[in-house]
Amino acid sequence: MKQTVYNFEKKKVSEVELSDEIFGVEVNEALVYEAVRMQLTNGRQGDAASKNRRLVSGSTKKIYRQKGTGRARHSDRRANIFVGGGKSFGPHPRDYSYEIPVKARRGALRSVLSDKVKNEKLLIIDNMELAEHKTSKMAKILKNLGIKTGLIVVDAKNDNLERSVRNIPHVKVIRSNSLNLVDILKHEHLLIAEPALKKVQETLKP
Repeated sequence: MKQTVYNFEKKKVSEVELSDEIFGVEVNEALVYEAVRMQLTNGRQGDAASKNRRLVSGSTKKIYRQKGTGRARHSDRRANIFVGGGKSFGPHPRDYSYEIPVKARRGALRSVLSDKVKNEKLLIIDNMELAEHKTSKMAKILKNLGIKTGLIVVDAKNDNLERSVRNIPHVKVIRSNSLNLVDILKHEHLLIAEPALKKVQETLKP
């Protein structure tokens, strides 16, 4: 399929061919759900921890004799029912990460990219090089393009662009090799530099 290439002034510069196998597939919601779930789960730190009765400080002396007091049997003050005692069945550091097949992850990416094209939320920009890093200038460019929340995809490091965008809320710059589902779904529009588009199509081709 043909897609228009714009400049920062939203003037048509040329056209580019989009692969139907990447930008024209049927959206697989179940596959997207599994891929997003994996990405979010893999981002969990898993460092929640609590102290059990072995780890809390306190005497291990039996607090009173076993029989004859009329009270319940207890050993030491570190038991979980006492204030300052250990936590029963509390959380401990663990690794939550898991993987789904690479083909499934790429299939999910193709689904969300196709959805952006279908809903006319994909913009291809010919050149994203800026002469200087200036937030106000970039804000005007985004307003002119009709972007309120957008993910900008570039092919290589672009200091001026990244510095110009970092103080604009709901706008983010990433490189094509870091393209991911969560960032795409979090932003309404997807802006891809023409050189980055070529790399994305090479990576995601079936």
